[in-house]
Amino acid sequence: MKIGASTLACFKEDMKDNLDFFEENKIEYVELLHEFPSHNLDEDLLNSYNIKYTFHSPISDINIASLNPSIRKGSIKEIFYSLETANELDIDTVVVHPGTIPFLSFDFSDKIDEINRNSMLKISEFALDLGINAVFENMPNIKGFTYKKLEDLNQFLTDNDMYMCLDTGHANTMNYSPEDMYLPIVKHIHLNDNLSQNDDHLALGEGNIDLKSIIQKYESHNYDGIYVIEVNNKESILDSLKYLEALKL
Repeated sequence: MKIGASTLACFKEDMKDNLDFFEENKIEYVELLHEFPSHNLDEDLLNSYNIKYTFHSPISDINIASLNPSIRKGSIKEIFYSLETANELDIDTVVVHPGTIPFLSFDFSDKIDEINRNSMLKISEFALDLGINAVFENMPNIKGFTYKKLEDLNQFLTDNDMYMCLDTGHANTMNYSPEDMYLPIVKHIHLNDNLSQNDDHLALGEGNIDLKSIIQKYESHNYDGIYVIEVNNKESILDSLKYLEALKL
């Protein structure tokens, strides 16, 4: 198993301190949240650690499904920048969020769905040209989010030879079972926990997700991607590592 952790837990802190933390705790894979203040990265610093990286493209102020062409184009441009930066750093996997529906635009959901799909296709094509896997993440049960249903995202991605990042916590807010969470197109996994009601990103074992069954299912199908612990703070990363160790998988 390839176990990693996301800088979501600490991206507001000093990057060197964060990388020291990951290395000291023998975390071999780190997912860099490409957000301010980590928008401009020090390549020499990253390369000075014995760590393999993946990328999470920006989340804040981004909507690739916006009905406003300028906002949509700007959002896609930012994700393209993440893909280009990943390419320069020899990073081969970049997580991308689908677009969202603003509160005044629910009556235009069909149009937004079309725009969303077209934007995702553009991003995937750009990534492929760079030799990068853009993996699109399922979203939590929050009003205005798109692709909350695994079956919808799976169908779109399968039809277009694209890949998914499964977020266990997001799927749990939609009440999917461990069996439902197994999809062959998943190439990257975010591990976090919750109690089904909110997208809490709790430490593994602090919620009600049967994470052992999910991992066993993927392992039985020779999953070769990374399990990225995506939680809210460093203590939760350490607690999650202990939880995974105790599973003895």
